[in-house]
Amino acid sequence: MNSQEEIIWFEEIRNDNEKAFEKLFCNYYGHLCLFASQLLQDDVSAEEIVQDFFVKLWEKRKLLTIETSVKSYLFQSVKNLCLNFIQHRRIKLNYAQSVLSNTVEIQSDENYFIEIDLAKKIEESILSLPEKRQEIFRMSREDGLKYREIAKKLNISIKTVETQMGLAIKTLRDKLKNYNTSFILFLCFCEK
Repeated sequence: MNSQEEIIWFEEIRNDNEKAFEKLFCNYYGHLCLFASQLLQDDVSAEEIVQDFFVKLWEKRKLLTIETSVKSYLFQSVKNLCLNFIQHRRIKLNYAQSVLSNTVEIQSDENYFIEIDLAKKIEESILSLPEKRQEIFRMSREDGLKYREIAKKLNISIKTVETQMGLAIKTLRDKLKNYNTSFILFLCFCEK
């Protein structure tokens, strides 16, 4: 079909000739879908764009003027719609990444404050221990000393160190039970 015939065809469409529109649709639909699919790498979206294009073409048929060939007009229009779709998809992706990034930052901030609060509660709980028990606990957990080394430094039996550490751990577990910190306590306060 030559461009002169296409222009006549398009004039018939402008004059509400549904048969002419149907011919145009049948003649170009498959080619335009293939073209859009190559641009988008997405067959479903390509078909939706081409279908929407033909619907809008029919709706605006009286307002359209084609200065190039009908074929060029159709392909250029679908290309522009595909580029708009890609840009819109990119904007949505950037927005989604931004929301996700902000969510991670908020969660990190919340975790930071939870950790600060937990650390504060742990320190308060340690300070509530009797003085000697607190000293033994700190030597074990903060200084990293073994029970034998603590016993030697404080001139007490290893059994006394074990007993005092057991009591300290029990007290801390009781005071921090609302923090659901059994795993943290296991790591921080397990017996050596």
